[in-house]
Amino acid sequence: MFDNRYDDDPIARMKPRRGPVARREVPLTRGLVVEHSLTEFCGAVIDARDGVLKLEDFDGAVRAFPLADAFLVDGEPVKFVAPKRPQARRRTASGSFAAPQERARVAMPSRIFVEGKHDAELVEQVWGDDLRVEGIVVELLDGADHLERVLAEFRPGPGRRAGVLLDHLVTGSKETRIADAIARGPHGANVLIVGHPYIDIWEAVKPARLGLETWPKIPRGIDWKTGICRALGWPSESLADTADAWQRIRGRVRNFRDLEPQLVGRVEELIDFVSVGR
Repeated sequence: MFDNRYDDDPIARMKPRRGPVARREVPLTRGLVVEHSLTEFCGAVIDARDGVLKLEDFDGAVRAFPLADAFLVDGEPVKFVAPKRPQARRRTASGSFAAPQERARVAMPSRIFVEGKHDAELVEQVWGDDLRVEGIVVELLDGADHLERVLAEFRPGPGRRAGVLLDHLVTGSKETRIADAIARGPHGANVLIVGHPYIDIWEAVKPARLGLETWPKIPRGIDWKTGICRALGWPSESLADTADAWQRIRGRVRNFRDLEPQLVGRVEELIDFVSVGR
């Protein structure tokens, strides 16, 4: 007969546990109260650099320990990790702070109209995030000559504003005469027409982005875009050549800083105008 007064081996229970100790990850920050496992010294973190952790206890005593030692927080074994840095707020290409991700807004009644496809692509590239946050739609005019008809169909009014961006809006230009006539017309109070002084939106891209000091001067009588392509040594015989040239130019635009201020200010003005009353 065996004496079974002991159901198990009490010595076995005293053997050290095999395997690594599970340690909770804790960000190592100033002021964190930590206990050094070996010495049982407890104090707040006052410094941690070059592999050394300094703790200060309640009485003001300071002791230094290797960071590789074992430490406890609230009686639990811990592994120190670097604290997470707060994420910097992302800026959009227009320079504004990006809004948090949210469902797209329903398009607002007001609109921004631009002369052509290249204008719309550049506005979308730089201000697209802002436009989506505000629910602003950009539409094409296919030339300033169609502006009066487009506005008559759009029927601007209170709460339904129209912002218009025109090329070559300078004294004596056709675009300026069109803008002045509309401003005096029935829709004038709810329409804002602004523009830049450049013949085409291409020229609103800073020439330095293409390695130029200034944009080439194109003689009268030569299509401006065709003349630019020829002056820069690019293919210029077809519409596809012109489209490729624009993609090359637009590809150099990273954000609003790569555009001339005369364009940037006018687009911002239009966004503010059509956003009023949302």
